[in-house]
Amino acid sequence: VQLQASGGGEVQPGGSLRLSCSASGHTLSHYGIGWFRQAPGKAREGVAGIKGFDGSTLYANSVKGRFTISLDSGENTVYLQMNNLEPEDTAVYTCATGHPTWLLLPHEYDYWGQGTLVTVSS
Repeated sequence: VQLQASGGGEVQPGGSLRLSCSASGHTLSHYGIGWFRQAPGKAREGVAGIKGFDGSTLYANSVKGRFTISLDSGENTVYLQMNNLEPEDTAVYTCATGHPTWLLLPHEYDYWGQGTLVTVSS
């Protein structure tokens, strides 16, 4: 199983980015997929998750209403649309997949991609 995260970059406050997490050797619609982030000096934080088989989603309170997670089964890719970005959103974002019971807990995931850096700065 390989996960490839991409789409990070630098954006001004209030801007938008869309992160992508593509998978090989693994049909994402059969699993749960989560996006996590880790800022310097801080613990890893669950941002958003989606259960591929029923489409149910869960968001951290800090991003609710601004971020949207979605699954394109045809592309076997999960997206994280991030709008109205804030400096506090600056972090390395990573996607993961597995059979999580609780979508925002890192230890419930089995496979991890590499991170993509998001920087929100004026």
